[in-house]
Amino acid sequence: MALTQSDIDVEIKDLQDAYDKAVAGGAPVRHHPSRDYPPYRSSLLRHPKQPLVAVDGGDPETVELSGPVFGVTDITEHDSDLTIQHRGEPLGERMTVSGRLLDRDGRPVRGQLIEIWQANAAGRYAHLREQHPAPLDPNFTGVGRTLTDDQGRYRFTTIKPGPYPWGNHTNAWRPAHIHFSVFGTAFTQRLITQMYFPSDPLFRYDPILQSVTDRAARDRLIATYQHDLSRPEFSMGYEWDIVLDGPSATWIEEGR
Repeated sequence: MALTQSDIDVEIKDLQDAYDKAVAGGAPVRHHPSRDYPPYRSSLLRHPKQPLVAVDGGDPETVELSGPVFGVTDITEHDSDLTIQHRGEPLGERMTVSGRLLDRDGRPVRGQLIEIWQANAAGRYAHLREQHPAPLDPNFTGVGRTLTDDQGRYRFTTIKPGPYPWGNHTNAWRPAHIHFSVFGTAFTQRLITQMYFPSDPLFRYDPILQSVTDRAARDRLIATYQHDLSRPEFSMGYEWDIVLDGPSATWIEEGR
């Protein structure tokens, strides 16, 4: 029998209660979720089960040389505006999403490639394997990229994505979110995370977000509405900083 949202809710609550009890008893805070978080069913099937293999006996730079390398000449000013990549205007709530890429000491990470991808306003990705029967938007592909400036700041103009169903359990819906990739200096250093929007009613039902059992770490995945970022007569503004490491680090999927 397929699991229902109520079944998943019980599992999420039990794991959250167990974590809270352990921390109250002196256990260390866990900034990253378990690799096999049971309410997130896919993680049971595809999480890594073997220890990492060190690159030994060779030149590790050989691996990195086989990956792509990006720089300022590969980025155009249009790549960060997802609303002008086609002939017409995409449907949905236009947004300006901005923030800073920082290290653990709050120092800006300059010249860093940041890529995003997301669903359209109806909650559908422009992808051949997408199965959500929501309409495609011919004027929205949902992919953008930019480089951080000298203050580590990035900025995208885009459309607020819609929530969408997924196959984790019966009536499973993902909160609206944008995927972020921070590239490092080579493909092998790439880090991926997700940005959510404040006050989304689906937060409590999403086993992916709830797999981050530390509330403070979970909250760091949620953007803040900033009215000063809103552009008059054009777009709403959201701010979201990404911290690469340290006690205030943003959860990164590779840390699972």
